[in-house]
Amino acid sequence: MMDIAPATLVTLGSPSGVAREASERISECLRRAIAARGAATLALSGGTTPRHTYELLAEAQDVVWSAVALFWVDERAVPPTDVRSNYLMAFSALVARVGLDSRRVWRMQAESPDIDGAAVEYARLLRSQVDADDEGFPAIDVVVLGVGIDGHTASLFPGESTVEQREPLVASVAASGVREARLTVTAPIIEHARNVFVLVVGEEKRPALARVFSAQGSARATPARIIRRCRGSVTWILDEEAARFNG
Repeated sequence: MMDIAPATLVTLGSPSGVAREASERISECLRRAIAARGAATLALSGGTTPRHTYELLAEAQDVVWSAVALFWVDERAVPPTDVRSNYLMAFSALVARVGLDSRRVWRMQAESPDIDGAAVEYARLLRSQVDADDEGFPAIDVVVLGVGIDGHTASLFPGESTVEQREPLVASVAASGVREARLTVTAPIIEHARNVFVLVVGEEKRPALARVFSAQGSARATPARIIRRCRGSVTWILDEEAARFNG
């Protein structure tokens, strides 16, 4: 694993342990960002493990939530009231619990009839609301990711052109089979984040993780390999079942 961008690999005994560890580490990053710059930015993904993480994060002590701006990594093309919405999940698990000011909650409007236009607008939003790093890219303080069975991360799926997209920073993703159309951040947002936390649980994720950490392979085939290119801190938090990917 030494060829991978500076990363920490943490293994916990259960999915609940993953969520607890992730919530504690994320809250510490937010506190440090607020102490350093007076504000923090946090981008969320959907999923069962992140939901438990967000519920625990809502209990975090000493996070000044009025100083946190919230963004999304990806979103399905459904209304924000739909049970499949990543926004709705995060709202019930975190936003509503901490009373986050709606003016600091920047959801992806993926339900827009003009989804391509919504992608452009969200990219503009990220550039206007998130401080840029020395390369001119928005540098979100904390980005939460997962890895799919097929090796996708965010809504960057194997074999699709969005995996290599550099501009704009947000892309629309066409529907495919039972998969809804979506909006997703593209690789530069992940690569330039200050802190990335990747939460992975379950033995079914082992083949994908093996491809991510392999010395051979491409991001086009396994999009989560994008995480290898991150400039900031990367923390992989796995349960014991997922962590056996390397045999």
